[in-house]
Amino acid sequence: MDGLILYLHGFRSSPLSWKVQALRQAMAERGRAERLLAPALPPAPAQAMILLESLICQSDGRITLVGSSLGGWYATWLAEKYDLEAVLINPAVVSELDLSSFMGPQASLHDDSVFEFTPAHAGQLLALDIPRPDPARYLLLLETGDRVLDYRLAANRYAGCKQVILAGGDHSFTQFPRFIPQILEFAGL
Repeated sequence: MDGLILYLHGFRSSPLSWKVQALRQAMAERGRAERLLAPALPPAPAQAMILLESLICQSDGRITLVGSSLGGWYATWLAEKYDLEAVLINPAVVSELDLSSFMGPQASLHDDSVFEFTPAHAGQLLALDIPRPDPARYLLLLETGDRVLDYRLAANRYAGCKQVILAGGDHSFTQFPRFIPQILEFAGL
């Protein structure tokens, strides 16, 4: 069967992010729009993983994960568990972050919803730690201007994988449109 991209958005983000929309448009232009899944992930990491594992198990083809920020953390755990490949975009290395700074109410970036990030959620995230990801599985896209996450943490965690580190930019990975053809090639689409 045909390849499929499963896009995992970041913390506070959604399928309405500009990266999802750019990827969706590029795939539609190639007649492949139906090969992109970009679910709205529940704020509770355990619930997000239940949803993602269900989608993976129901898939009818080769899956490539594309994870941005926290979605990159999720993608790493899923890639290792299910023997998948993943494109990681300014991924969070959660085990290196002070999660207490995220506790409390969090507002969605794309609508008026608010959710509570709790110590239980932090524990669920830390349970997904993969200390030594297999470098053969990943394409890592980083911008050094990311002020939300230190790009060096991801560069170190994914040492040995194919890495593209670009000067400047920000946490949203401003040069994403330029890399869509490479992402589609990586996914076999």
